[in-house]
Amino acid sequence: MVDIKISRGTWIVVCDGAKALILESSNRSPHPDLQTRETMEQPHAPDRELGADKPGRTHQAEGFGGSAVEETAWHEQAAAEFLKGIAAKVDALVQEKGVNRLILVAPPRALGILRPHLGAHSQMAIVAEVAKDLTNFPVDQIERYLAA
Repeated sequence: MVDIKISRGTWIVVCDGAKALILESSNRSPHPDLQTRETMEQPHAPDRELGADKPGRTHQAEGFGGSAVEETAWHEQAAAEFLKGIAAKVDALVQEKGVNRLILVAPPRALGILRPHLGAHSQMAIVAEVAKDLTNFPVDQIERYLAA
């Protein structure tokens, strides 16, 4: 569990590479009342619909040798694009709604992708980061986890 002070007007972004919840605290500590403001989800298509059917091959300049090229991680690319979109959404929230307290909750890998794509104002608004995947939890359990 974590110990985070969630005051009124704090926005919480809970995301991973395929789903995001944007929540707002409408109550004061110690019992935050998180309200869902937006939910975003990326369709989970199989690899055969995302890219080529098999990895490519290369051949040596001299001789008859060859080797396979590493297969593209289509789901990882789709997750990174989704997280870039989340970063753009967070930037828009900070600019349009004047958000000055922001908490990011995401798995470590998603946080690593998300951070460099956030604007300067959004990065200044971040008061806490939680490296945990809570996207499949109901909002009341997210509240309890963050308040505990």
